[in-house]
Amino acid sequence: MTQHLDICIRGGGIVGHTLALLLARDRLRVGLVAPQPQASEPDVRAYALNAKSKALLESVRCWPDAMHATEVTAMQVKGDDGGEVNFSAASLAVPALTWIVDVPVLEAQLREAVRFQPHIELIEAPRAATLTVVCEGRASATREEFGVDFSATRYPQHAIAARLACEKPHAQVARQWFKEDNILAFLPLDGALGQTVGIVWSAPNPRTPELQAMDAPDFCEEVEALSEGCLGKLTLTGERKAWALQSAQASRWIGVANGQSWALAGDAAHNVHPLAGQGLNLGLSDVAELADILHTRAYWRPVNDVKLLRRYERARRAEVTATDLAMTVLQQLFAKEGGSWQKLRNWGMQGFELSGMTKHWAARQAMGL
Repeated sequence: MTQHLDICIRGGGIVGHTLALLLARDRLRVGLVAPQPQASEPDVRAYALNAKSKALLESVRCWPDAMHATEVTAMQVKGDDGGEVNFSAASLAVPALTWIVDVPVLEAQLREAVRFQPHIELIEAPRAATLTVVCEGRASATREEFGVDFSATRYPQHAIAARLACEKPHAQVARQWFKEDNILAFLPLDGALGQTVGIVWSAPNPRTPELQAMDAPDFCEEVEALSEGCLGKLTLTGERKAWALQSAQASRWIGVANGQSWALAGDAAHNVHPLAGQGLNLGLSDVAELADILHTRAYWRPVNDVKLLRRYERARRAEVTATDLAMTVLQQLFAKEGGSWQKLRNWGMQGFELSGMTKHWAARQAMGL
């Protein structure tokens, strides 16, 4: 006889695996619908994870080593008319501002941890459970199956991700440039002495096909120009990936469909612009909140108790909505054309750079502290 599940997690990415490991510590019977990865071209993704996410992954013993989770000790953000904001770990008395994590390595560690956890069953298809948690990503089929509206507003940009070898060491500095309707980020990889960066270029929609079709040397020249040649000659080391950018949020994060209680987490519940690197941090905060609520519940409350699920929805919707609004305002501000808008946004950057406690508070918020 098939054993009844307390929780069925649909979605085998970083968010779904982390939730499974957190719930298994409470001896809940967890089913994880996680198809095995297929051999394909190299994965170019890298995520900026803050101190809160690091602590969460360390708690399930799945934090990569220093070569695959590069400490960022400084951050430089430049506008399009002299505006500049700088952050340093030393000034905030922290070991790192964030960590740039190699996605394939982290995913492999999570899969290995799940494989040796007796309270987690890897399943090929969803099974009946007291609670279903949907972690399938932005194109979630289960979300549609449960009749949840997913209101999405497309940005006039696509993100292009790639990895580049650099002539100069990155020196553990994350860099970002806002230039009119382009946002380019350099994410340091391969440890403290590395000379590789992951890039995320939020480029205008009309330019995306052109940038994707460029020969590698021409593409690197474009990146060198946009990044002001700060790391010297650049060389593309793999394929480029592109995806449309959107701001999106589910109309409901919890509910009951066909007698099945459910909750959404991660990109299945919300999407934000990647300009501050908060997407995965928000998803991991979702599962940390849900796992904590279930861990501290009264013994007589089932895992699908509606009061518990509503508490989760209220807590997470508030933070996600605030973050999404901030990202949208920044993206729109730098997309405005005209000299007056240019002067205004760069004046604002200079003011923020000199703001003292406000800048300190914003940095700690982004770090999850």
